[in-house]
Amino acid sequence: MLKSKTFLKKTRAGGVMKIVREHYLRDDIGCGASGCAACDGAHEGPVLELQPLDRASSLCPQPHYLLPDTNVLLHQIDVLEDPAIRNVIVLQTVLQEVRNRSAPVYKRIRDMTNNQEKHFYTFTNEHHRETYVEQLQGENSNDRNDRAIRVAAKWYNEHLKNMSAENRLQVIFITNDRKNKEKAIEEGIPAFTCEEYIKSLTANPELIDRLACLSEEGNEIESGKTIFSEHLPLSKLQQGIKSGTYLQGTFRASRENYLEATVWVHSDDEDNKEILLQGLKNLNRAIHEDIVAVELLPKHQWVAPSSVVLQDEGQNEDDIEKEEERERILKTAVNEKMLKPTGRVVGIIKRNWRPYCGMLSKSDIKESRRHLFTPADKRIPRIRIETRQASTLEGRRIIVAVDGWPRNSRYPNGHFVKNLGEVGDKETETEVLLLEHDVPHQAFSQAVLSFLPKMPWSITEKDMKNREDLRHLCVCSVDPPGCTDIDDALHCRELENGNLEVGVHIADVSHFIRPGNALDQESARRGTTVYLCEKRIDMVPELLSSNLCSLRSNVDRLAFSCIWEMTHNAEILKTRFTKSVINSKASLTYAEAQMRIDSAAMNDNITTSLRGLNKLAKILKKGRIEKGALTLSSPEVRFHMDSETHDPIDLQTKELRETNSMVEEFMLLANISVAKKIHEEFSEHALLRKHPAPPPSNYEILVKAAKSKNLEIKTDTAKALADSLDRADSPIFPYLNTLLRILATRCMMQAVYFCSGMDNDFHHYGLASPIYTHFTSPIRRYADIIVHRLLAVAIGADCTYPELTDKHKLADLCKNLNFRHKMAQYAQRASVAFHTQLFFKSKGIVSEEAYILFVRKNAIVVLIPKYGLEGTVFFEEKDKPNPRLIYDDEIPSLKIEDTVFHVFDKVKVKIMLDSSNLQHQKIRMSLVEPQIPGISVSADTSNMDINEPERKKKKLQK
Repeated sequence: MLKSKTFLKKTRAGGVMKIVREHYLRDDIGCGASGCAACDGAHEGPVLELQPLDRASSLCPQPHYLLPDTNVLLHQIDVLEDPAIRNVIVLQTVLQEVRNRSAPVYKRIRDMTNNQEKHFYTFTNEHHRETYVEQLQGENSNDRNDRAIRVAAKWYNEHLKNMSAENRLQVIFITNDRKNKEKAIEEGIPAFTCEEYIKSLTANPELIDRLACLSEEGNEIESGKTIFSEHLPLSKLQQGIKSGTYLQGTFRASRENYLEATVWVHSDDEDNKEILLQGLKNLNRAIHEDIVAVELLPKHQWVAPSSVVLQDEGQNEDDIEKEEERERILKTAVNEKMLKPTGRVVGIIKRNWRPYCGMLSKSDIKESRRHLFTPADKRIPRIRIETRQASTLEGRRIIVAVDGWPRNSRYPNGHFVKNLGEVGDKETETEVLLLEHDVPHQAFSQAVLSFLPKMPWSITEKDMKNREDLRHLCVCSVDPPGCTDIDDALHCRELENGNLEVGVHIADVSHFIRPGNALDQESARRGTTVYLCEKRIDMVPELLSSNLCSLRSNVDRLAFSCIWEMTHNAEILKTRFTKSVINSKASLTYAEAQMRIDSAAMNDNITTSLRGLNKLAKILKKGRIEKGALTLSSPEVRFHMDSETHDPIDLQTKELRETNSMVEEFMLLANISVAKKIHEEFSEHALLRKHPAPPPSNYEILVKAAKSKNLEIKTDTAKALADSLDRADSPIFPYLNTLLRILATRCMMQAVYFCSGMDNDFHHYGLASPIYTHFTSPIRRYADIIVHRLLAVAIGADCTYPELTDKHKLADLCKNLNFRHKMAQYAQRASVAFHTQLFFKSKGIVSEEAYILFVRKNAIVVLIPKYGLEGTVFFEEKDKPNPRLIYDDEIPSLKIEDTVFHVFDKVKVKIMLDSSNLQHQKIRMSLVEPQIPGISVSADTSNMDINEPERKKKKLQK
């Protein structure tokens, strides 16, 4: 049956256009219930179980299905995801509304409808002849949708009466809308609020904890005292932003101080790029990463960023007087130059809440159901939750979601979502760091895996189309030990004309991942492979990453090759690109490749090829450095794991060989060559990578630190910086140059992906290259897959597709890739930090040499070269008399009693694991040398009881 609507629309030119919208209604849409004779043979098979007896409800004892409205799906998704909730009818009307209002919730619902164990059935009520409703005159779309949901619920109950008496089922309508519920009951539809229904499930009392508390009034704290000013409505905020009264920006809470934050303003006005917020009332219930509207305070109320470290340790929620006292500490006398534009939050434009990992801070009140939850991320405020499982959850990592933040509550309200496991457990802590850094790490879905090639796989004639056969070349790969996702391989040979041919061969991942399918979408979402200390979260399924795309030795593999003809002086005469098939002759580690190059006894083809590559790489590197490329440094560590327990038993800094540099040079050259080619071909749509030059203020710390050692560092250009780093040497202090390069790394900006048509600054500062991209790691970076596709079109080896030349879509993709890469980096660091803690937990207390990287007002930040470990030595401790400290920002230096510490000074520190705070276990460092009475500790490690925190932990778990 066809329904059509006709209406007139005025065109831009002033004419009138007649528009006809057609809507098809059908009779063959099934109800989805097993055993329904009326729907037998409907186009979709049954999804809902015949006898859903797993839910015993005191309100509706007979077998039933659930039919929730839009708001229940949006706000109670954590309850619906629980395994106890099955056999749910999701209406098309509801699904469309959710899709428009929340993409993340929509994805979670789609995952549930795809999970066969959940028995969630999507009913297309908008195309079913008996459930479609037209909007009435004067009826708004919200009321029309509510009516459509009730009509569908009523139809279901009538329809299911056709089933046999022993299989008869009811459909229960779940809504938190009072009016909608009343109307449903009037129409004879069984209806309950989500809370009423969940509380009726006597066999699943734990589900009550997962209910989102939505009514702000009912959850306000008993004192009723208003703490915060009201948030202005969105319409007023938008008017204010338009007129310039308010500024819009991203709220960024401080890790160090819970009473301080900044708002990064979304505007072109450089003067007001960052606004400082200080004090609870000015933060006004904003949470890290929210998009907020701020009002700039008059200049006489501007303040300076506080240098005080303040953690929220209060248990008493309404002790606001104490907060005001703490806020006074922030207002220290400062010189006028340090004052920053200061403001207050007047409203929230967009909440960017996510589920938070952390621990329960159990209430001191016996039998209390109300407790505080402390997130692992120090930038997130504590969250008040109600739970009946407090004793079970103590000492465990849990997930909590935020529901709202009433004006008279010191903390936001939330609800319990999931118990992750015991704090300190390796699996649990890995899960926490993946969740906290938003790393997609679920197993690949069947929909994604369905696009993988069928095994056994082999190269066909069709695969060889537009592809060169390079299996005769002496190609080999050089990688770290244990590497299974081999992206790249190399070859070098002499040509008949006396020149050299050098090839970089990269896994042809884009051959297996076609644009737009589920495998492609999932790879784009993940953006990058994440390498943790003993775990790899792949961007693409293992069949590709460790097998079909991995350029292992002695097997035929599809590749994308970049081939140069060079002189013996590394001058490039010709560059060409081709899709190819290769057969690698060896998979070597850096150490094995180095051994071949250095061995006088070895002169086979592979070794000759490696020597040629190494010689050229040295010339290429010299040329890059002459142009101003930077050679920076960062202390990277490698853990040696126990083969049985997988605990770290040794920790050492990574050793870099000539062969590391050799591979790097040719990867850089390939990336630059490909960047030029794709930009030449697609000037508006090339995916490139740039590295912005740091602002001069970034270098202050480096320049001052070098000056304290009578060295001059010039930072006008990358070349000036590179040259002065090369000159900054001390014969009596050989490690000084490494320290300067580590500090220089900290001054750098983040490199980012961008679309060439949306930017005009392409320069890569660190590499001193006018153009750059990523081509050489498509197994582990999605950016490289897009670059492969662009290059394939440029050389006529593949065809283009619309999204490839849509610069707005490419810009959005770059935004996600930049976010994923940044999060992967943070997750990797967190993994190293956790494994370092495990290492020192088993090793006990050690004393080691360290160098000062930074001096602070009350501490020094040191680097321990032996472990590549950085830590802070504090000189002010609770319950101890404070020493006399004099801090000089200009030199920079810190005088403690009569001893002066400068950056790069050598000290000796004692290292131990401090487990006194279960939530944030950390490496604690104490000064051993130089000896300062009352400050320095003994080098002897036997007199300190490191088991004290462990005893506290066991006592707490009992």
